[in-house]
Amino acid sequence: MTDTAPTQHISQRLESLGQGHLVHHADTLDAEARSRFFEQLAGLDLEELGTLIEQNGRSYTPESIPADLSPAKVIGLDDPSREPARHTGEALIRAGKVACFTVAGGQGSRLGYDGPKGCFPTSCVNNKPLFQIFAEGILGTQRRHSVTVPWYIMTSPLNHDATVSFFAANDHFGLEPSAVRFFPQGVMPSIDKQSGALLLAEPGMLATNPDGHGGSFKALRVSGALDDMRQRGVEHLSYFQVDNPSTRPVDPVFLGLHASSPDSSGQFSSKMVAKASWDEKVGVFCLGNGRTCVIEYSDLPEDLAKQTNSAGGLAFNAGSVAIHAIGVDFVDKVTSDDAFALPFHRAIKKVPNLDPETGARREPDEPNAIKLERFVFDGIPIADRSIVVETDRLEEFAPVKNATGNDSIVSSKRLQTERAARWLEANSVSVPRRTDGSVDAVIEISPLTAQDQGELSAHDLPEAIEPGATVVL
Repeated sequence: MTDTAPTQHISQRLESLGQGHLVHHADTLDAEARSRFFEQLAGLDLEELGTLIEQNGRSYTPESIPADLSPAKVIGLDDPSREPARHTGEALIRAGKVACFTVAGGQGSRLGYDGPKGCFPTSCVNNKPLFQIFAEGILGTQRRHSVTVPWYIMTSPLNHDATVSFFAANDHFGLEPSAVRFFPQGVMPSIDKQSGALLLAEPGMLATNPDGHGGSFKALRVSGALDDMRQRGVEHLSYFQVDNPSTRPVDPVFLGLHASSPDSSGQFSSKMVAKASWDEKVGVFCLGNGRTCVIEYSDLPEDLAKQTNSAGGLAFNAGSVAIHAIGVDFVDKVTSDDAFALPFHRAIKKVPNLDPETGARREPDEPNAIKLERFVFDGIPIADRSIVVETDRLEEFAPVKNATGNDSIVSSKRLQTERAARWLEANSVSVPRRTDGSVDAVIEISPLTAQDQGELSAHDLPEAIEPGATVVL
């Protein structure tokens, strides 16, 4: 790219937005590097960026929670509408109107794993990676309903190629390759928190950060995935994040409630589990300003978090597990109409960067930068009517987030075994337990075998599991 009119226009806009350091930096680059730099700059929405820098810098006002906050209404585990909804959901699946959507942009570095988090070995016995566990859930659904369930996987620029290669090397785990589509999420420039200047990662390259799981909606449109869904006749997305092996990729009860409940517009529905404690680090479903919303655990006042109901339990008890059902029309609406666009949130983080004047590398000791990201749950209050559906924690929440302790691979495998034991016991199989009630065995049930205790009943099962046994079904 030479000093053409478009390049000059970008330079002028940068100067007017107080980003002249980027123009001066461009002048220090050779022709090829300068061309690449301006190509990156040309991809920015400079008008929006100028507004965001002002709103999240000098004019920043901390976000506030609704003054009328109350617990969200929840469709409970014993709600009589669930069984009729199962038939509705199964009909949607058989008609090819459901696809899966997984947010998988993270790396496994916090787990001590070098690679995409979805490649991390997670199952109890065979150490199947997260991606394989989900793939088997989708394949099991396809076989049960004689249908193809497309799978859309949002990666990040950091792990996209590795993720695609991993699936290819494993023959897409039995899925039809044409029905598995990958695309990277978008990025946002990182901003100096003091000056509002866009930071450089290296000569001729801006420092950027992923735009959050809420950026997934835009990524669906930009990548062409939204058009692909339309062509396939997909109407609803089963959304889940990559770190929870107990997720049921396609849940007919949840999808049926999402599509047919009188309280749902079929635009955005969510699953919840009862919180383990008042200070559990999960978002909480609430009602505020007449709308269902999610309040981050760090933003929920302690007095509300500890508030109890008439039964003595936590009033604000609906913990988010990042599992949603989302209408394709809703994604189209949010990404085509600025009035419905999801908002950006700011986070202050440490971002290594390049001094644009000296070229010296700067490694900050303290958080120095504003990162902007969107949250997918900000779509909930935009929906006309949004429902929250309870699921059993043991059935569907065994996340792998940490190397040790809570939400680690150790705790996840324990929960996976406990769930398998529950299913076996429900089918009259004797499972050995220790004096503290924990399972005295390691049990893995493939999603190809069963995705709930009812499906397990169709298989030949042992009468009993021996103490200390390792079992794979």
